[in-house]
Amino acid sequence: MKRCKLILILAVLAAVVMLSCSALFKQCAAGESGQISGEQSDEIAASTDRNLVSANTRFGFSILKELVLEDKDRNIFISPLSILLALAMTYNGAVGDTNLAMAEALQFTGFDLEELNSGFSGLMRSIINADSDIEMVIANSIWSRMDFEVRQDFIDRNSKYYSSKVGEIDFSDPEAVKIINGWIRDATREKIEKMLDSIPPDAMMYLINAIYFKGNWTYPFDEDATCDGDFYLAGGGTKKVPMMGQQEEFLYCRGDNFSGVRLPYGQEKMVMYIILPDKGESLDSLIDSLDEDTWNRTLESFSKKQVHVSMPRYKMEYGIKLLNGVLAEMGMGIAFDGSRADFSGIAPDIFISRVLHKTVIEVNEEGSEAAAATVVEMLESAAMIEEIVEFKVDRPFFFVIQDDRTGSILFMGKVVEP
Repeated sequence: MKRCKLILILAVLAAVVMLSCSALFKQCAAGESGQISGEQSDEIAASTDRNLVSANTRFGFSILKELVLEDKDRNIFISPLSILLALAMTYNGAVGDTNLAMAEALQFTGFDLEELNSGFSGLMRSIINADSDIEMVIANSIWSRMDFEVRQDFIDRNSKYYSSKVGEIDFSDPEAVKIINGWIRDATREKIEKMLDSIPPDAMMYLINAIYFKGNWTYPFDEDATCDGDFYLAGGGTKKVPMMGQQEEFLYCRGDNFSGVRLPYGQEKMVMYIILPDKGESLDSLIDSLDEDTWNRTLESFSKKQVHVSMPRYKMEYGIKLLNGVLAEMGMGIAFDGSRADFSGIAPDIFISRVLHKTVIEVNEEGSEAAAATVVEMLESAAMIEEIVEFKVDRPFFFVIQDDRTGSILFMGKVVEP
């Protein structure tokens, strides 16, 4: 059997603006998945498989902890959902021990493939249509080399469950890389300019999954109230940063060694949670203590308080980050081993050579916007008067952007230096 190399790239882009599709892909995922009302979206959210959401949460905290070990003194920002969607699409072609290893690392153990794909399909449809005040799109496309044959059932599953549109492109044409990068650039409104420098001569396929998010705060910060303040760095010293401030009734929690506040977007279905360690406490130690159970218990402890919030206006960029090591540590090392990986559900004799992830976020007085890209490269082989709580984010902190109806975490990160 003639051996050929296959490069399969799944780029998961989470950004913040409306989708601008390439001419090769006329439809966007919101239309593909079907426009539904917010009420219908809520009904789907209510019926979402809680086991899938729990599995996704476990994965998110697991990969974040691995990255904290690698990038101890750096800002970290990831989209667990976008990484999962990219690897879930790849998982549809994993066979044998490779399938089992990926299931362990991605927390897919216990789900049959139909159940898993159907769960992600419903979750995507619900999130896309959650809130008319928030711009949210999830789109998937498959770019394949002309005349390259991939197993039809792999294509069919990605089309059915992930609304993937399939198109052929001449990878030998110098314009091909510009077209793909242009799709990424347009889709993220120039937040991520480029993921590909070139298309190797043995590239056979690119799968691109895109998530876009733009949310304005339900209670915006007054720009006139923003002023410079001190942010205390973990290693000592301070940095002057623009500190936004407002007082409002928010959900707030007081833990043993931390406090937290919930800042909603739009109709309060999508929210940002900020978790702030107490002075003298380690942010990394706090993150290390978090898992699905402790996170859910923390969320249950939030209650309404009058809170004066002070927090930095910030931009952050993370990556391009190679995820091979952390994913191998999580149990899917076989997928990166050309002599043992089995992705014959896609094509024979291929393995994952690289998983790359890049993210950016901007948080300001109006709200938040974010973008992420994941590349999987495969080669052959109004309340009562009460005490006002001060919540001043003037030291390293952890944050999560979450669909509060399902509990699905869209983004998470730590800020050591805004």
